[in-house]
Amino acid sequence: MSIVLLLLSVPAQVILDEQARQIHLLDMTVTVSSNVDGQIREEIKTLKDTVEKNHEAVAPTLEEWKKMKTLGYGISGLIAFAGLTIGGVVAYMSDGAVAALRHWLKIN
Repeated sequence: MSIVLLLLSVPAQVILDEQARQIHLLDMTVTVSSNVDGQIREEIKTLKDTVEKNHEAVAPTLEEWKKMKTLGYGISGLIAFAGLTIGGVVAYMSDGAVAALRHWLKIN
């Protein structure tokens, strides 16, 4: 009877040892995972700080580019208005210009 008990207790001990080993591995996995999470959080914080510093450094330049863009639109509008005005004047005076040109070239 004691041999039977001894044989039954050995597999139970092996199972318990295996479970203890698995629990230890899970604890190590959780520890490593939490360390990685901490490192990732620190990297994100560092990157966020870097992006904020770069944004602050670039902000004045972006404002100047916006002003230049607005100035460019204004100049383009003036050129377009001047072109329309000159085109209108030429269209209005075209009959008179043709008559003056015919008179100057003495064409009837």
